[in-house]
Amino acid sequence: MGFVGLFQPFSDAVKLFAKEQVLPFLSNMNIYYISPVLNLLLSLLLWFCMPFETNNLSFIFSFLFFLSISSLSVYSIMMAGWSSNSNYSMLGSMRAVAQTISYEVSMVLILLSFLFLIYSFNIFDMFKYQEFMWFLFLLMPLSFMWIVSSLAETNRSPFDFAEGESELVSGFNVEYSSGMFAMLFLAEYSSIMFMGVISSILFLGSNLKTPSFYLKVAFLIFLWIWVRGTLPRYRYDKLMYLAWKSYLMVSLNMLLMYFGLSLFVMVGS
Repeated sequence: MGFVGLFQPFSDAVKLFAKEQVLPFLSNMNIYYISPVLNLLLSLLLWFCMPFETNNLSFIFSFLFFLSISSLSVYSIMMAGWSSNSNYSMLGSMRAVAQTISYEVSMVLILLSFLFLIYSFNIFDMFKYQEFMWFLFLLMPLSFMWIVSSLAETNRSPFDFAEGESELVSGFNVEYSSGMFAMLFLAEYSSIMFMGVISSILFLGSNLKTPSFYLKVAFLIFLWIWVRGTLPRYRYDKLMYLAWKSYLMVSLNMLLMYFGLSLFVMVGS
């Protein structure tokens, strides 16, 4: 529809919001309707920590705000699965909760390793310290671990166990239709875009005022889609082993090393 299908998503959105919303039998109506709205609200709240000139909300603890809001998003998924009164939805939400909590730990440790190098929770300081060298080259293992953890955090392939079509029909959103279904996917893709932005800021030394920043973000979002079309779904037990037996140990050791390095520099100066 339209030039190279550019208007197809808009027509799909109009179609979805025009359809009837069916309430599942014996479901918890209030939580059922609140969950998609809460999910979209939390994913949009994440953008407040971005230092855009138009919102004037660049505050000192930007990264702390990001960690707080991203950890709350799992509640909306859990509420959506539980309130639907469906075994498939409940299993999908339980998987999403376990997966998000597991990789949230590694993401916090990886992010703290970055923050110990700049002595700040402010995103603006991340631009300043990467003026001459990207953190991608300085902290390459942590950068790759961050990308994998971000894929797991956003429930994307190869870690899309919350929406495993071959096992759970459609996962936690199987009972949703119409505008509520559209809200859940808007929240999901908003989170993907935000993770592309925050990843570009963290280890690609991007400044929001330069065109290269948006090219880097577009490349990272393309990477999300590329991985989805290339890799098969991971095994669930290996996903948990990767989080708790590999990434947790490596990220904790790297955090201690960079904390000791920053302490040494601070005492020496």
